[in-house]
Amino acid sequence: MKDPRFFVELFTYSILTFLIFLALERPFYRFFKDNEFVQKIRENAVDGKKAKLFRALHIKKQGTPTMAGVMIWLSVLIVVLLSRFLSFFGFIDQSLLQRGEVYLPLFTLVAVGILGAVDDWWNIKEIGKKKGIEAGPKFFFLTFFAVLSAIWFYFKLGYTEFNIPLVGTYDIGILMFPLIVFVILAASNAVNITDGLDGLAGGILVQNFAIFGAIAFVNEQFFLAIFCGLIMATLFAFLWFNVPPAKFFMGDTGSLSLGATLAIIASMTGTIAILPLTGFVFVFETLSVIIQLTSKKIFGRKVFLIAPIHHHFEKKGWSEPQIVMRFWIINGFVAVVAFILHLFDKQ
Repeated sequence: MKDPRFFVELFTYSILTFLIFLALERPFYRFFKDNEFVQKIRENAVDGKKAKLFRALHIKKQGTPTMAGVMIWLSVLIVVLLSRFLSFFGFIDQSLLQRGEVYLPLFTLVAVGILGAVDDWWNIKEIGKKKGIEAGPKFFFLTFFAVLSAIWFYFKLGYTEFNIPLVGTYDIGILMFPLIVFVILAASNAVNITDGLDGLAGGILVQNFAIFGAIAFVNEQFFLAIFCGLIMATLFAFLWFNVPPAKFFMGDTGSLSLGATLAIIASMTGTIAILPLTGFVFVFETLSVIIQLTSKKIFGRKVFLIAPIHHHFEKKGWSEPQIVMRFWIINGFVAVVAFILHLFDKQ
């Protein structure tokens, strides 16, 4: 895979994934519209109070089709299975469905994507007391999946080493188990929190999968690198329709699954420590929510006009494209620094 065939395969599979997403877009869009799979602006904030400010800022987005994340993970799944079919009949040498590099991230993408799709479905159809899977059951299922993944990493693969660039690599033993659980839960929820403006989460996810795809290549995890390329291709196709004004949103089926998959890939490449840097905006957004809720609970007042912080800047008068582009720039800069740190650490 070190020869030019790697780049041919990366380019070919990525273009194919991009085209499959485009082929799915029109029928899915009609299906979403016809069946009213559309965004409904929430009435209550996370603290249970009326989300009057949020509704005022985003009421114009009500009625926009959502659940486009299904097209993201479905496009990737189709290409990986197609490569398996072609290899089975001898049309290509190797499929992308490699046990050591692609099984786990692909399973994560699809499994968490299905969980998110159920949550989106319940929310759209107003099923349940809180119109969607309640926080408790959703957290339980995510945790259950994260524990299964940690079991695989720790007991099956023997992952115990934690690397901090330019500092050192430490064998942390059983502590790797809760660390992986935490990273999966944190990443999936952080992407979900950030997915609040047109193009914001999608653009930052592209940066992250590009960085981790490059790291996988440096680590000679070539099939994992191609897998990252497939996700990037679908995200580029998604962003074509998601930049302001968005034609549709990815929904929880996209944000939760892509965040969890990102955490899995960071774990597989041994680069968990740089994930908070490559996803700097994800961390920043999540912290803004934690700070806001803590301040309101303890001091009875807000720190931000509205959280997550992208809504704070929106209320301050920044346009949606301004916020998105500036957050892309900030995250891109920090992500490149993280990649450079990794390269120095590999020397």
